[in-house]
Parts: sequence; C-alpha cells; structure tokens
Amino acid sequence: MTDTSRIYRLRPRTVVVSVVLADFLFVGMGMGIPILNIAFGFIVGWYLMRWISVGTREPGEMLRSLLKYSCISAGVTFLGMAVIWGWSVKMLFDPHADIVDFGIPMILFEPRMSLIGWLALMIVISPFLQLLTTVFAGHLTFLWLYRRESKDDVSNKGSRPIVL
Repeated sequence: MTDTSRIYRLRPRTVVVSVVLADFLFVGMGMGIPILNIAFGFIVGWYLMRWISVGTREPGEMLRSLLKYSCISAGVTFLGMAVIWGWSVKMLFDPHADIVDFGIPMILFEPRMSLIGWLALMIVISPFLQLLTTVFAGHLTFLWLYRRESKDDVSNKGSRPIVL
C-alpha cells in the first residue's frame, strides 16, 4: 500500500476532524473573513470524492456522502462566522453605535445597511459559497473518476464502471 492510497483510506472521524481543524485554521489565517475557507472548498471537494470513491462505487451514495460532508464543513464555517461576527448584530439596535468607524467597507453607502450587508455576507453567504465550491469540486472529481472508470472498462472488459 502506497502513502497516497493510505490517505484515501482514513476513517470518517479522522477526515471530519482534519477538515474541521483546517477550517478553523483558515478562518484564523483570514482574520475572520472566510475567503480562504471558500477556496479550501475546492480541495475538500476533490479529496472527499476521492475518499468516498474508495468505499463505494454506487453514484447515489457517493453524491449523498459528498453533500453530507460538505454540509459539515460549511456548517463549521457558519458556526465560526456566527461566533466571530454575531456579537456585532447588537450594533444594529444601538442608536449610539459608531458603525462608520467599525472598520467594515461601506458597500451600500449607508452605515447601517452596509453593516447588515456585511454581516449577511460573512455569516450566511460565505459558508454557502464554501458549500458550493466543495460540491462543485466533488462533482468534477466524480465525473473525472467516472470517465477514468469508463476508459478502464473499454480497455479492461472485466472492471465494473460507475453506473449512472
């Protein structure tokens, strides 16, 4: 067994803990802005599909597992963003809050609306984008695996391709 094949044979708990720790690391590296987590979604999606394909060859089960683990990864980012940015929601209801000097970009030209937009972007939209990148990369990997299996099936009449 080579080192690369061992990477794809890890236990589910090990994979989930590794992804969660890397997710927290990227939140910290991005200083609370989850751009690295969104980019990390491509790597996670690729790895998850390769990891899932070692255990099963049934397409429906592979895609369900991809969605399940992608939601776990995005959920961790959501919780992290809620902890980091959630406290600033109270500024929306404080008439004396200095939103202009809070340090967020004034993307909607009005401080209170910009804060609402920024919080929606950080807490809700960014984890959803991470979910989308993870699922997208997983689907591309799934198609690549299917294509590779189909080519092997043509040259190796005995192998079993993924049936769609």
